[in-house]
Amino acid sequence: QVQLVESGGGLVQAGGSLRLSCAASGSIRSINAMGWYRQAPGKQRELVAAITSGAATNYADSVNGRFTISKDNAKNTVYLQMNSLKPEDTAVYYCNVKGRYWTLAQFDSWGQGTQVTVSS
Repeated sequence: QVQLVESGGGLVQAGGSLRLSCAASGSIRSINAMGWYRQAPGKQRELVAAITSGAATNYADSVNGRFTISKDNAKNTVYLQMNSLKPEDTAVYYCNVKGRYWTLAQFDSWGQGTQVTVSS
């Protein structure tokens, strides 16, 4: 199994910054992609940002230019630096990691979620 531990959420005023972290552990042979999703009350979960094993990145239009995703391969950790936060960024943020176990079976794991609240 793969365990994902998220940290870094919290309450911040509009215009402020937060940095989310997600560390993956377990029987991981390789990681293909890591990403951050969010879900606001009454809305569907949506992709915020993703990064591949080759470090290609993809961002939602709503966060492009404000958020930056990065990773530390040695630590199997993905980060989301969130700047210029807006009240509409308020949501539970979930980490997602896709890869392969040492058995070569694929996995697609989710973190427990971390609350980000941006006050106006």
